[in-house]
Amino acid sequence: MPPFRGRAGFRGRGRGRGRGRGGARFGQREAFTKSRVEEDASSGSEASDAESDQVQSELEEEVSSDDEDELPSGPTSRPYSALLQSLQQNHDEQPKKKKRKIDHQPAPAPEPDDDEQVDEAEDPEDAADEEEIGPDDDEEEDMSDPFEAHFARPEENQLAQKLKAVSENRWETRKSLIEGVGRCAVSNAGAAEPLKKAVASPDQLKLKKKLASTAKSLLPEFNPVQKALAAPLFAYQDVLFGSRTVKNAESLRQLTCLHALNHVFKTRDKVIKNNSRLAREQDEGAELRDQGFTRPKVLMLLETRQSCSRTIDTIMKLCEPEQQENKKRFQDSFVQEEGRFGDDKPEDFRELFDGNDDNEFRMGLKFTRKTVKYFSQFYNSDIIFASPLGLRRAIERGGEKKKTDYDFLSSIELVVVDQADAMLMQNWEHVEYCFSHLNLQPKDAHGCDFSRVRTWYLDNQAAHLRQTVVLSAYLAPEFNALFNKHMRNVAGKAKISPEYDGAMLDLGISVKQTFSRFDSASPAADPDSRFKYFTSAVLPGLKRLPKPAEGGPGVLVFIPSYLDFVRVRNYFANSNDTANLSFGAVSEYTEQAEVRRARSHFLTGRHSVLLYTGRAHHFRRYLIRGVRRVVLYGLPENPEFYKEVVGEFLGASIAEGRLDPSEAGVRAMFSKWDGLALERVVGSKRVGAMVRDKSGDTFDFI
Repeated sequence: MPPFRGRAGFRGRGRGRGRGRGGARFGQREAFTKSRVEEDASSGSEASDAESDQVQSELEEEVSSDDEDELPSGPTSRPYSALLQSLQQNHDEQPKKKKRKIDHQPAPAPEPDDDEQVDEAEDPEDAADEEEIGPDDDEEEDMSDPFEAHFARPEENQLAQKLKAVSENRWETRKSLIEGVGRCAVSNAGAAEPLKKAVASPDQLKLKKKLASTAKSLLPEFNPVQKALAAPLFAYQDVLFGSRTVKNAESLRQLTCLHALNHVFKTRDKVIKNNSRLAREQDEGAELRDQGFTRPKVLMLLETRQSCSRTIDTIMKLCEPEQQENKKRFQDSFVQEEGRFGDDKPEDFRELFDGNDDNEFRMGLKFTRKTVKYFSQFYNSDIIFASPLGLRRAIERGGEKKKTDYDFLSSIELVVVDQADAMLMQNWEHVEYCFSHLNLQPKDAHGCDFSRVRTWYLDNQAAHLRQTVVLSAYLAPEFNALFNKHMRNVAGKAKISPEYDGAMLDLGISVKQTFSRFDSASPAADPDSRFKYFTSAVLPGLKRLPKPAEGGPGVLVFIPSYLDFVRVRNYFANSNDTANLSFGAVSEYTEQAEVRRARSHFLTGRHSVLLYTGRAHHFRRYLIRGVRRVVLYGLPENPEFYKEVVGEFLGASIAEGRLDPSEAGVRAMFSKWDGLALERVVGSKRVGAMVRDKSGDTFDFI
């Protein structure tokens, strides 16, 4: 079960280096206005009746096209032809729009790779399926619906004011305490707004009729977590949720999938209704702004294929399609039998790595009236599912021309990031890279009808109307950076985190725990300050430890960061200060034979010290035997790691009779920049004093 999918997944953390191009290719609306004026001036009386007949004939052929993407977005409008020609300089090299023919036989497509998208062959029934107007389309537009107020028809003056406040970084924050969930801080652009009322059930949401009944049967009433999350979620506010657990994971998945489907259905139904209206009325004067540059509207970033499978299962239960195309291929490549791990592994480990734990994938999902199509091409998809690594490789690989292609992300309006804490343990740079390529102005037209594009897309403001939802088991500095840099929604943003009692209180054993604070001038200087404190204040004490009658000193040094691990390991190997200390090392890159040897030598006392990384524990969850003392070079982000490394490792030594509880010890190093991780270990009530206390820098707990 190797969870490592290529060494690309383990290159440390860093900032995304994506430098997507801006809107130079499309410009602002003035360019469109100028193009319209010039085209009108040059055409006028030159248009002949024959040309009009030809345009009408082409329109009728396109209306009957197989795919929704090929349905005309409105009558052909000459004012935009000059712009389209300028954007499609290589138009002759691009495939032409498909025309529906009764006797058409599509050429056989090459067999795709496992992660490649499939461009489905045309089926005349699909066109009828997508054009069909059901009872759902008779719903009246309701401006109290957040979809209408935020995306479809935002009030222009109010939107302009909020966009200005976002550009000036003016946010007003209100804090509250949600019973059973934790602390909530809601920030609004410009001026503070009243907090959203909790939502008790799906009946209180503005859902499409096709979703309302299934949502009511699956979720008759919301639980406390769903009540807290539903209000900002369905109001299109950004959400950073730091209270995800294995127990509430399914309820969070149901809520986010319901919201994603509701958004997709409302978006597509509006486009189809307007297509039908324009084709029927032939009203060239109507201005219907109802779409973006490309079709995909929802991006779901998930860590493993099995997580993707669970998410899609939830979507299918909510939308209940009559047909599912390519489902068997999806099951063959994404679904594996769960239950590979026993109860000796923690439940969060089993949730993440049970089943298909491959973390490089991407797939498009397309909805029609009656059918869901798996592995649709990105530009024909409504929802894109991908891991951060898989999406990054798709962007860098590009299309047939093997160039970087991120245009399919230009019109994403909802991003859901699930299990962000697991992505942090892989390579957070992949996540930052993906976000840096969202909502950029596209490089090519991709058949876009610019007369239908919403104005805030043309103004390059889509990133400020996109909703971002990040679900994690805890908060980390990287998530806060994402919250401040990429979650800048004009609708506002909410951060939710629990109150912590402290992992040190739930060890199952009574042991002395010492927390030592060292001075660190800045986050950038923190690694050097930490290393200096370890070598000057902690290591001398390890060298003076007496050797017990059996085994060795049994000092486990837990190091969360691999870069810090390499630095400490090299010091142990090359410094004269550690010449008399034998040591072993276990990291996420260590071969299994070396791991077994290091653990065995540590248990028998041949190694006095064992260096152990946080990511090795994340991916393997070893039970290290022979531990007598624990030194935490840094506090783990996951509080469960503290319970396991301290409580289980020392507890096993005590249970085996190798260690007297009075001889056991824990020493943890921290700086003021470790406040979030420290809070989860010592508790929310203690962390403030420990970080700011001027009277001392050592804190003992028993």
